[in-house]
Amino acid sequence: MKEKVVLAYSGGLDTSYCVKYLSEELGLEVYTALANTGGFTEAELKTVEKKAYALGAKEHVNLDVTEDYYEKCIRYMVFGNVLRNKTYPVSVSSERTFQALAIVNYAKKVGAQYIAHGSTGAGNDQVRFDLCFAVFAPEMKVITPTRDLRLSRETEIGYLKAHGVHSDWKKMEYSVNKGIWGTSVGGKETLHSNTNLPDKAYPSPLVKEGCESLELEFGQGEIVGVNGEKISRIAAIRKIEEIGAAWAIGRDTHVGDTLVGIKGRVGFEAAAPMLIIKAHELLEKHTLTKWQQYWKEQLGNWYGMFLHEAMYSEPVMRDIERFLENSQQKVSGKVFIRLRPYHFDLIGIESEHDLMNSGFAEYGEMNKAWTADDVKGFTKILSMPLRIYNVVNGL
Repeated sequence: MKEKVVLAYSGGLDTSYCVKYLSEELGLEVYTALANTGGFTEAELKTVEKKAYALGAKEHVNLDVTEDYYEKCIRYMVFGNVLRNKTYPVSVSSERTFQALAIVNYAKKVGAQYIAHGSTGAGNDQVRFDLCFAVFAPEMKVITPTRDLRLSRETEIGYLKAHGVHSDWKKMEYSVNKGIWGTSVGGKETLHSNTNLPDKAYPSPLVKEGCESLELEFGQGEIVGVNGEKISRIAAIRKIEEIGAAWAIGRDTHVGDTLVGIKGRVGFEAAAPMLIIKAHELLEKHTLTKWQQYWKEQLGNWYGMFLHEAMYSEPVMRDIERFLENSQQKVSGKVFIRLRPYHFDLIGIESEHDLMNSGFAEYGEMNKAWTADDVKGFTKILSMPLRIYNVVNGL
């Protein structure tokens, strides 16, 4: 009997080459698996499946990990208001661990001896897949033909044609990776520091003009309603994305450090993540204390960095999640937003936990909890360390 290999398969050129190479050159029985994090339609999934069997896959499966991805990752990125380098909602990079875990579980289910992926040697994904496989499937050998053979597109296309695979492998002008938490877009413009992606590069065109109101409702930090309608978390994200994408909201270019040590740029559109995170952040400003907000910001930054760097399985991530989850007990209420082309404005919030409604004072107007003498005494004590330092050392 042939030994089995499970290939993380997307249907693109690299993984199509891998199906043939693993079968023809290594003599393995190839099982292909697509781990869907919410970025594929049913029609697209059927097309990928059909292509896998045409290439010679013994078995193909589409593994839907969207719910798992939300419960174990997205909700915590919202709790932490995670935006890497204050820009990027860690869209594609946070998906990879959950895709890799799904591949591992499937490989164990079919009794595979090998596991494979089609990542190149120049990006982050190779590390994310390799690390997850090493931790959760150390008994399986990892095969990476595209990376190890340093293949060019022309070489892969020539090999497939020689093995009877004829398809339109024309390179798309822009590479697009879509998931429920955003879409990354790469092109010639992102390879240089002084150019930016044109409008045509983004999958969602601007189709609206003027302005539109949007109401988001949160319950203990999670999105639970859109425009007055109670809705499930995944459905809410999809609905907000549909609304925001029509205004071309959530477009930007992320600049950051890659896992392999080089600087990189990638464009993205993420209407739902940007609207949800910014609305959630505003609600927290009204419902959390300043020290809750301070420590949440520190831990949220660490959480996003560890997700990006493939460290999801580090135990400290579970510790951070417990802190973030506990901080959300009073983060409930509605946030009102105005949408405009390429932009949105946060109008305000309503919440029974709004700390502005304490009744103690109205900022800049009137207080009910202290006297003028109280403030004079407080300021005198507060200034004491500074006065001492100035007397001893001068300015």
